[in-house]
Amino acid sequence: MGNAGSFFKNPEVEKSVAERIQHEFPGMPKYDLPNGNVKIPAGWLIEQCGWKGKHIGNTGSHAKQALVIVNYGNATGNEIWQHAQNVQQSVKSKFDILLEAEVNVIS
Repeated sequence: MGNAGSFFKNPEVEKSVAERIQHEFPGMPKYDLPNGNVKIPAGWLIEQCGWKGKHIGNTGSHAKQALVIVNYGNATGNEIWQHAQNVQQSVKSKFDILLEAEVNVIS
């Protein structure tokens, strides 16, 4: 199944942001950083938004790892990019965190 591996970077947020999210989602995985910020796994954020295993047209999010966007055979670059933007918007809307693409996007 075609994919580029992890599509988004794990976001680094201020401690207060992580505490706000953890208040609502006590099981949230997080990694405290030496600079006082907190890293939250992007895959967990995406999964909480319902994208894990979601298949839309020729593309979707992997069933075992929400962080991976897959091409089910005939997806165009535009379809994959649109899926990525939908995921980004969903995470931004739910958590107020904008995911940053880890892959290089060539237009």
